[in-house]
Amino acid sequence: MTMPANGAAAQYDSRTIWFHWLTALLVAGQWIGAKTIDMWPKGALQVDAISLHITFGILLGGLVAIRIWWRTTSGRRLPEVGDGIVPLLAKTMHWGLYLLLLTVVALGLTMLSVRPLSYFNYFMLPALTNNRVLFRSVHSLHDLLATTILVAAGLHALMALVHQYVWRNGVLARMIPRLG
Repeated sequence: MTMPANGAAAQYDSRTIWFHWLTALLVAGQWIGAKTIDMWPKGALQVDAISLHITFGILLGGLVAIRIWWRTTSGRRLPEVGDGIVPLLAKTMHWGLYLLLLTVVALGLTMLSVRPLSYFNYFMLPALTNNRVLFRSVHSLHDLLATTILVAAGLHALMALVHQYVWRNGVLARMIPRLG
C-alpha cells in the first residue's frame, strides 16, 4: 500500500471533514455524559444532564442523517485504498458505524416513548406508556450499542493510524489535511 503516484494524499471536502469530526466529538461527549448522569444529585441537575443528553442525541441523529445524505449525494468521493479485503472492511466499518449511530438514537427516542421525562424542568416529554420494565430493557440495549460504537470507532481510529504510519498510504491525511 503506497501513497498516490503524485505523492499528494487526496483529501475529503471540508464539509465531510467537519461532519466526521463533529460526529466523533458528539459521540464521545454523549458517551461520557451518559456515564456521568448518575453522578449528578437527583433533582434539577440530573434532569438537566438527562435533558442535555436527549438534546445532543437528537442533534447527533440529525447530523448522521445529513452526513449520510452528503456522503451519498455531494461529498467528494475518493478512490479506495488498499488491496483485497481492506476496502471492503473499510466500507463495512463506515456503514456499520452509521447503522449503529442511527440505532442508538432510535433506541433513545424509544425510551422517550415508554416513560415520561422532564425536559429541563420546563415540561414533561409525553410518553405513549409508562413501562419501566420496557424502559430498562431498551436502556440496556441503548447503552450496549453506544459502547459498541465507541469500540468500533476506536478500531476505526487505530486502522487510520496503521494506514498512516505503518502502511504510509496517506489515508489519515484525508481527514486531517495538514498531514498530507
